[in-house]
Amino acid sequence: MPLQRRLPKRGFKSRSQCFRSELTLAVLDTFPGAVADMVTLKNLGLISRNAKIVKIIATGVLTKKLDLVGITVSSSAREAILQAGGSIT
Repeated sequence: MPLQRRLPKRGFKSRSQCFRSELTLAVLDTFPGAVADMVTLKNLGLISRNAKIVKIIATGVLTKKLDLVGITVSSSAREAILQAGGSIT
């Protein structure tokens, strides 16, 4: 039997996947504060402790003013945040 058939099959698991996290606008609408950054999101348990990159995606509705610091956002989420009166830095 050839070597490639004798060896066990292994799947692919991205090593960078464990450092990324996504949040929706619906989750941010339940955020208790007015300023959101990586530290507060980790302390509240909304993202994992290992997350180094957080991205906000536009799923749901944001109804309150929220200031984001050091967090990336999608283009449609950016429009929703700015429309609600928030800011992104």
